[in-house]
Amino acid sequence: MKLLLISNSTNAGEEYLRYPLERIAEHLAGVSEVAFVPYAGVTFSYDEYEAKVQARFSEIGIRVRSVHHAESPKAAIEAAEAIVVGGGNTFHLVKNMQEQGLMEAILAKLNAGTPYVGWSAGSNVACPTLCTTNDMPIVQPESFRTIGAIPFQINPHYLDANPEGHAGETREQRIAEYVVANPTMWVVGLREGCMLRYIDGKLELIGPRPLRIFRNGVEPYEVNAGESLDFLLAK
Repeated sequence: MKLLLISNSTNAGEEYLRYPLERIAEHLAGVSEVAFVPYAGVTFSYDEYEAKVQARFSEIGIRVRSVHHAESPKAAIEAAEAIVVGGGNTFHLVKNMQEQGLMEAILAKLNAGTPYVGWSAGSNVACPTLCTTNDMPIVQPESFRTIGAIPFQINPHYLDANPEGHAGETREQRIAEYVVANPTMWVVGLREGCMLRYIDGKLELIGPRPLRIFRNGVEPYEVNAGESLDFLLAK
């Protein structure tokens, strides 16, 4: 598989997709057109989403063709040189992907070596389930099951901060609930400005911040870029 799983699309004070663009270009080297899955977009149209991504991808010479234009989005995925899944609301994304039969179609393509790029919700859906998203369930998908391209869960936009005056649960406490309920699952807290690249069985962290690792019965800990992540791939 060839996966690039990005925590967030935009760093504070930067243009959309500016910080990961060089890595995206490397990952999609030789690709002229991508099939874009826009279904995480809710407060703007899919046409607008496609245009926003195209504006950035034009800088690396890649055409973006959103699957919402296709008579059969599944067929568009099956014919794709590469697949890109954008961020937004994960529940909305999953519901529409399930209705179009895209989960199975994407997994088959990834197993055949088709490159995949996802950010935020697009990273969540590469996991076995959507259960470690930060998003509100604004719609109800058929199930929580997603592509399952990797055997662990990602929490994108992971934050350590607990704002002053906030008495609710922190992100770490929410993930702690998940790993108690799902004791065989690893969870990666992927901080902003960071991404995971998975190629030919090798998983690596790219970015200036460490991962936060969660597992039931294990004290949460940090893993830095360059350190082995092989344990996340063990089934």
